[in-house]
Amino acid sequence: MGPQVCSGATLMCSFGLAPATLMVLPVHQVMATVPAANVGDGAPMMNILPFGACTSPANPTVAAATAAALGVLTPMPCVPVPAGPWVPGSAKVMLKALPALDMTSKAICAWGGVIQIINPAQVKVVDG
Repeated sequence: MGPQVCSGATLMCSFGLAPATLMVLPVHQVMATVPAANVGDGAPMMNILPFGACTSPANPTVAAATAAALGVLTPMPCVPVPAGPWVPGSAKVMLKALPALDMTSKAICAWGGVIQIINPAQVKVVDG
């Protein structure tokens, strides 16, 4: 398992223009200095915050703005739409009956973007 992902982790979408933050509510009753995440923490606007603007032509608002601009790609405000839970999740660690979220996990947006974790908000500290 890679590093456990926690509240405050930095995310990036392949169609987003800015990084976003993962927000985890303390409902899993597991704290790693801040609430730890599981694969179910993928609710738009609650867990996964917007990535600035979206550039996906599959996003209806981007498609409409691009059509209005005579075919010039026109980014529009991002509203993430995860198309399911994070995958794969940890094979060994469970939080509230769901696999823990680790650095290898990814989520797919309904508009075709791949959401990945670029900073888990928790690092391993070696006491020397």
